[in-house]
Amino acid sequence: MINETMYGLGSKSSVIRELFAYGLERKKVVGEDKVYDFSLGNPSIPAPHEVKDALLKLLEEPAEVLHSYSPASGDPKAKQMLAESVNRRFETHFSGDNFYMTVGAAASLNISIHAITNPGDEFITFAPFFPEYTVWVENAGAKLLITPADTESFQIDFEAFEKLLSPKTKGIIINSPNNPSGVVYSEDTIIKLSKVLCKKEKEYGHTIYLIADEPYREIVYDGLNVPYIPKYYNDTFVCYSYSKSLSLPGERIGYIIVPDEMADSKRVMAAVNGAGRALGFVCAPVLFQKAVAMCADVPSDIEAYARNKDLLYNGLTRLGYDCVRPQGAFYLFVKSPEKSGDAGEFSERAKKHDVLVVPSDSFGCPGYVRISYCVAEKTILDSLPVFKAIMEELKAEN
Repeated sequence: MINETMYGLGSKSSVIRELFAYGLERKKVVGEDKVYDFSLGNPSIPAPHEVKDALLKLLEEPAEVLHSYSPASGDPKAKQMLAESVNRRFETHFSGDNFYMTVGAAASLNISIHAITNPGDEFITFAPFFPEYTVWVENAGAKLLITPADTESFQIDFEAFEKLLSPKTKGIIINSPNNPSGVVYSEDTIIKLSKVLCKKEKEYGHTIYLIADEPYREIVYDGLNVPYIPKYYNDTFVCYSYSKSLSLPGERIGYIIVPDEMADSKRVMAAVNGAGRALGFVCAPVLFQKAVAMCADVPSDIEAYARNKDLLYNGLTRLGYDCVRPQGAFYLFVKSPEKSGDAGEFSERAKKHDVLVVPSDSFGCPGYVRISYCVAEKTILDSLPVFKAIMEELKAEN
């Protein structure tokens, strides 16, 4: 007999993936340029030329070097190069021993969660949040509690958060810049969060881990600072991916950092290695371990995202849509203009116009849709008249 939980996960994909798959089929019917697919966070900006240069250089290496296994936790030289890059940028003092190379941020989060989870543990995250957090936490045998969104600022609602804390709390998952809201948690928010967790660690007599999900760290606008969380809270895992910063989503390469300042850090890193082993996340793709290490200091090209952000935000707000102004990432969070306020209802209405937007219910924040603007600029420009038609349709009904 098969595992019914796994069957349920495999037989029904996420709403995001379902919309993306629908869009692919719909394009075959009406044409590529007639479907405005804002469903998936799939970067449209090409990888920097430095990535191609690094790959070409690496391909000159002997096959036994290029295609050999690395140690389970990653290539030592690549890890050291990445540590030195992080140290330069954030004034930290990591070494390669603080790094575990992973198959993207999904693996980073899975490994970190499994490394620290025991039966009966609870994790807390903040709405809106990436829906797969629930899958990963529950698969580790724990429970995920959701702090409701503060829809005025999309910072943390600390009153609601503190009500969820208990001796069962093992970890907090935080995502900034945030998918789907595009909001960056301020330094004041991070300082307050750190103080709350330090207080509760003492009260409960055990470590509360903070898992920082950071694939969008480099994609921020207007010179905004994204606080580097290990500098504020010692018991922090950093889970990172190059899918967004270097436009390499298909290469699935990232890392975990376990700081020396973390309580019992050597045992925690051993548990990370053990979780990687148990989950089969060992020896991340070696070619891309080496490539991202060579490109670790290459800046992200966010000009196209910034233009798209302004085009979409300004265009939709002029049409009467209520949007959260993005500070980072490449998502626009838009309040459903349906009379009912229902996000699914608006997503279905937009779908009839071949506009694909993701309803926010699975993000833990009903009443909004996520619009991914990491698309061609032409897609946004061509979609605005359609968004206008949708809004006029709604006004005619009301």
